[in-house]
Amino acid sequence: MNTSTINSQEVNIKLFEGEIVDFDHKKDSKNQESQDLTDDEINQKYIEGDIRIVTEQARYPLSSVVSMINTNKYQLNPDFQRRRRWNNVRKSRLIESFIMNVPIPPIFLYEISFAEFEVMDGQQRMSTIYDFYENKFALEGLQEWKELNGKTYDSLPDQVRAGIDRRYISSIILLKETGKTEEQAKKLKKLVFERLNSGGIKLEAQETRNALYDGPFNQLCIELSGNETFRKLWNITIKDDDVLSSLENGNLLQYEECQEDEYEEKETSEIYKKMDDVEFVLRFFAYRHINKIESRPLNNILDDFLIQGNEFQELVLDQYKNLFEETIYLISEILEEKAFWLWRKGRKGSRRQNDWVWSNKPMKFVYDPIMQAFSQYTDQSEKLISKKQDIQKEIKQFYEKNSDLFEGRKTTINHVAERIKLTIEFLEQFS
Repeated sequence: MNTSTINSQEVNIKLFEGEIVDFDHKKDSKNQESQDLTDDEINQKYIEGDIRIVTEQARYPLSSVVSMINTNKYQLNPDFQRRRRWNNVRKSRLIESFIMNVPIPPIFLYEISFAEFEVMDGQQRMSTIYDFYENKFALEGLQEWKELNGKTYDSLPDQVRAGIDRRYISSIILLKETGKTEEQAKKLKKLVFERLNSGGIKLEAQETRNALYDGPFNQLCIELSGNETFRKLWNITIKDDDVLSSLENGNLLQYEECQEDEYEEKETSEIYKKMDDVEFVLRFFAYRHINKIESRPLNNILDDFLIQGNEFQELVLDQYKNLFEETIYLISEILEEKAFWLWRKGRKGSRRQNDWVWSNKPMKFVYDPIMQAFSQYTDQSEKLISKKQDIQKEIKQFYEKNSDLFEGRKTTINHVAERIKLTIEFLEQFS
């Protein structure tokens, strides 16, 4: 393993060769400077169209959606979607709306090249139309057309089927010339995507990253979030996990062999639905560069790191994968199910307010330092595992001694760095 060591007064982290990132803060200062423009400068900025979206509109017959998707000219990338998927009732209600000619909001497309588009908003609508025409599900839960419940597209009465075929779905296309440069195009695409998703259920930060910054590193984070041990330590439960995983890592058309009711999301952890699990993986790798991170919003840090990580060489990503898996295994072997729980004083007002007890769930501000510390000693796994009982006993004293630092309100980069530093030093005595 080729590594280089970052020597810092704060944290000592071993990095892989080629694991290079640059957290550039010029963007933040530039944004601050832009707030000080004069009215004349603001008017000039508007005239020049520095930030202006170029769009056009189109309408597509519903009957053409299947051929559109099958040509691969319209990308319905599952990784662009949230993990909150429509069930059959919601899909059926959309079809009922078409039957009744209820106005449907337009889908938003992004032109990635000439005559090739990516669906920015409307994934569920497009996939529902596709599924219905392919007879992937039968209608259910209809309110105004109850007599059609149980019918697929092919089994609908002729006139109803013909009526659906005459319906259109509208689109607004964000044209490629919107961005003068590739960087500006990505920025505007992110802006549009966030604004489009601000009116309904709040889009989580990692859902936005997953949609806008997909690449090899993003895919690795998704893959590692499915690590069985990792999920157990975070108490992540997923309905029909094997089906969902195959959907995330494949093409929309690949789930055609699956039964539609396999896509229900009952009893699925919120951590999974919001893609927090993927963000936890990303945090682990980002905090390896804690020495370079200054005081900035965490979301900005993770955005920058994911973008740059997608450019890492395959060798670095392979090393990342091995490191994560070895770290999770080692933590689970030694700290077991309470690996990311906090040993703390009982809550005020509780019967055990004067006792030291385990928290009742894993916590991010415990996860971060534990992951970083154990990742530095994966080459000494056997030795550490042999001292499992001692570590389990001593870590309670460690939390008691540093209780002021291990609390939810202390979330600055300096606090994170200090927790990582102390946890590495704690584990060092057993190496």
